[in-house]
Amino acid sequence: ALEEKLGQEEKYPTWRRTVARRAREDQMKRFCRAQAIQRRLEEIEVTFRELEQQGTKLEKLLRAENESPADLQTQWTNQLLYLVQKKNNLMSEESDLMIAVQELKLEEQQSQLDQKLRSYMNKEGTLKTLEEYQAEQETLKQLVEVVNKRNVLIQLQEQKRLSELRA
Repeated sequence: ALEEKLGQEEKYPTWRRTVARRAREDQMKRFCRAQAIQRRLEEIEVTFRELEQQGTKLEKLLRAENESPADLQTQWTNQLLYLVQKKNNLMSEESDLMIAVQELKLEEQQSQLDQKLRSYMNKEGTLKTLEEYQAEQETLKQLVEVVNKRNVLIQLQEQKRLSELRA
C-alpha cells in the first residue's frame, strides 16, 4: 500500500506540471493570436485612411469636373463604388477581429478560472474550509458565466456569417 501511494505521489506532480505547461502553451498561443489581430487592426486602420483619401479625391473630381467626358465620370464613379465596397469589406473584417479579441479575452478568463477551480477541487472535501468551499462555488459560477458569454459570441459570429451568405 505504501509503494502504491508513493507511485501515485510521483505521478501527481508530473500531471500537475503537464497541466501547467499546457496552460502556459495555450496562453502563449492566445498572446500570439492577439498580437496578430492587433497588427491586422492597425493595417486596416491605415488602409481605411488611404481609402478615405482616395475617395475624397474622386468625389472632388466628380463635383468639380462637370464638363469632363461622361465616360471619365463613369470611370470615377465606378472607382468610388469600388472604394466603398472595399471599405465595407474591411469594416466587416474589423468587426470579426473585434469579436475574436473578445473571444481571446474570454478564453484567457476561462483558463484562469479553470486553473483556480482545479486547485480548489484538488483539495479533499473534508479538508476545505467554508471560505474555500464558497470560493470554489463562486469560481464555478464565474466559469459558467464566461462559457455562456463565449457561446453568445459564437452565436453572434454564426448569425453574421449566415446574414453575409444571404446578402
